[in-house]
This record gives sequence, structure tokens and C-alpha cells, in this order.
Amino acid sequence: MRFLTTFQTYDFLDTLVSLTTAFVLGTLIGAERQYRLRTAGLRTNVLVAVSAAAFVDLAMHLTGQDGAVRVIAYVVSGIGFLGAGVIMKEGMNVRGLNTAATLWGSAAVGSCAGADMVAQATALTVFVLAGNTLLRPLVNAINRSPIDSRASEVTYEFRLTVDDASLDPMRELLVEKLEAASYPVGDVNVIDRAEGVAEIVATLVSTAVEAKELDAVAAELARHSGVRHATWDVSTKD
Repeated sequence: MRFLTTFQTYDFLDTLVSLTTAFVLGTLIGAERQYRLRTAGLRTNVLVAVSAAAFVDLAMHLTGQDGAVRVIAYVVSGIGFLGAGVIMKEGMNVRGLNTAATLWGSAAVGSCAGADMVAQATALTVFVLAGNTLLRPLVNAINRSPIDSRASEVTYEFRLTVDDASLDPMRELLVEKLEAASYPVGDVNVIDRAEGVAEIVATLVSTAVEAKELDAVAAELARHSGVRHATWDVSTKD
């Protein structure tokens, strides 16, 4: 058998160290994910770390460092597809981005282990765990703070609900009034809300506004015949 002639104890022990390191470090990362009931938990992170280590270690033994570099590039691309599978969009919310990023971190840990960089793999594991645990209180504190529209990149939309008969003139008047208030319009869309009723949605170019000025425009437009409701709202940018 070819195995008997090619087997080398040193190479096997080197591979065993790489895979064991990836398994242990992947377990640490995955345990935190499993504790928080994430989609990609303990087993997934361990398998990602060990698989990445196996591919890189194989390339190291077959073609040396140059081959390992090429394999690492493919590992990065492959984990990108795997991470996309755990990202879910629910309405305006996107879930799973942190889990996908953690999988990427597990793959990086495995790649370091496969390249015999055990110390670097350990350090990277510490940073991944710190990012998922130590930064959590800071994230919660930021999320609880009110949005400062002047410090945040946001999108402002002016909404005008009108009768169909007044749609065209009110659309032109809306753009005219906003531009007169120094708020140029980037886009205007019309949404059918009910029979005989439509909503004009004007997206402003500005990323910061004075609330009183837009309130004044809304109050003025609301007094026109055919206008049922005038308002504006703000949302954070993607």
C-alpha cells in the first residue's frame, strides 16, 4: 500500500496538532454561540474551524506555503457563501450578520491552526470571543440611546396623502414647497393606498433637517383641498 511508504510520523503529528488546536478553539467560539442560541452554534463553528485547518494543512504538506496561501483564499470565499446561508431578512430587519461574521472568524482561526500558527490562532480566538461578549454591554447602551439626526446618517421622507383628482398638482406643489424651504427632493414615488386615495412619498436629499421647518411645510400643505394627511418621517440608512 502507498500509505505504508508515504506515512511519516512527524507530518502526522503536525497535522494532529493543527486539527486539535482548531477543534479546541472552535469549541470555545461555538460554545458562546450555542449559549446564545444562535443559528450557527457549537458544531457548526467547530466544523468550520477544523475543515479550514485541514485544507490549509493539506496544502502546506503538498505544495508548501505558496499552496497554503491559495487555499486560504478559497477558504475565505467558501465561508462567504456559508455565511450568506445564516443571514435572514425579516421586513426591514436583517438577522444573522453577527453569526456569519463569527463563522468567518472561526475559519480564520482554523486557517491559522492549519498553517501551524497556534499562538496566532489562540490570540484570534480571544479577540472573537471578546467581540461577542465584552462589546455586548456597549452595543446595548448605544441601541438604547436616542437617535441624533445630526450625528447619524438618516433618510428623510415627506408623505402626502391625497385624493386621486389632486395627485398631479399636489405632487408638483409638494416639490415646490420643499425646495422653497431649502430641502431639495431626490426622488418622488406614488403609492396607491385605497380607491381614490394615493400617497406621495418624496425623499429628501438632505441628511439633516430642522423639524420645525418640515412641520411648517406639512401644516401648509394639509390646508389645501384634496389633501387628507401630510407628515414626514426619518429612518436610518443601511
